[in-house]
Amino acid sequence: MGLITQSRDKDTPSPADSPNFETEQTHHAQKKRRKKPTMADLTFTLNTGTKMPAIGYGTWQAPPGVVADGVYHALKTGYRLIDCAYCYGNEAEVGEGLARAVSEGIVTRADVFVVTKVWATYTTRVQLGLDKSLANLGLDYVDLFLVHWPLLMNPQGNDDKFPKLPDGSRDIVRQGYHHTDTWAQMEALVDPAGGAGKQARAVGVSNYSARYLGELLQVAKVVPAVNQIENHPALPQNDIVRLCKEKGIHIMAYSPLGSTGGPLFKEEIVLKVAKKHGVEPANVLLSWHIPRGSTVLAKSVTPSRIESNFKIVRLDDEDVKLLDGYAEELERTGKVQRFVYPPFGIEFGFPDKS
Repeated sequence: MGLITQSRDKDTPSPADSPNFETEQTHHAQKKRRKKPTMADLTFTLNTGTKMPAIGYGTWQAPPGVVADGVYHALKTGYRLIDCAYCYGNEAEVGEGLARAVSEGIVTRADVFVVTKVWATYTTRVQLGLDKSLANLGLDYVDLFLVHWPLLMNPQGNDDKFPKLPDGSRDIVRQGYHHTDTWAQMEALVDPAGGAGKQARAVGVSNYSARYLGELLQVAKVVPAVNQIENHPALPQNDIVRLCKEKGIHIMAYSPLGSTGGPLFKEEIVLKVAKKHGVEPANVLLSWHIPRGSTVLAKSVTPSRIESNFKIVRLDDEDVKLLDGYAEELERTGKVQRFVYPPFGIEFGFPDKS
């Protein structure tokens, strides 16, 4: 089995691998002459009709001063989705890296799917949060704007991002606010019929459990385009993945490797599949999301790793069955592992944290 890199071969995922998985080849099959699709051409179609790349470049926890170069190198490598957030504190660097790639003719702005998120201190001031992010990025619009977490931290607190109470705990607003209030403001950014907004082409959520998403859908006029969640074989979150598919909400997976150097890299099944395809465990863990119908975010600031992560391998039915079986067994026995869970002191409805 070969890697999906800069050309398509018999081992490249086909549109049949997922009901909404598409390539440029799908839309231009009638043309006798066309460029060979690259990894950047592999997309999923959102409920807005917009196409989102199947693999993106994540910027969470990237050290200051290296993000711009990371984004630039990712775009040069072929990534066409960049994920960031106001909370990460690196939107300006993301914009710098994108601007450099545009100025050198590597990409145009329209080529790149930019995602950012409204932070918890702005969930009652969504428009202001979006304006700040756009100013940081140096952009007129983002392709996708997400609610980062379904909560409100004191907007008049002692810190712009992480206000604290005298005892050192997070300054959370627990009365007079519901996460659906934020969604009503998100809906105002786009066309009520689901059309693209001027500053945000699509809106969605992040870190929403099945319970929270159910509450949102009861009152939503616009169905979220995306739910970005921690997702990997050690935390498959199949309940929320199934619900999102039923409702036409696309899953975007962050922390797909679990934790760097963590147990998934040593898991026997992952190693077995990696050996079979002649790739690293990281490539297997990233590739697992494609047949699941999910976009996956790869994260690194090291040029060689940025390039390596872009190589998705086509997993066959046996591979998927092995990895899914491992994931399902962890869920059945209550041994899933969640690596990202900030100390908000709120029960978000995740079964493993209830």
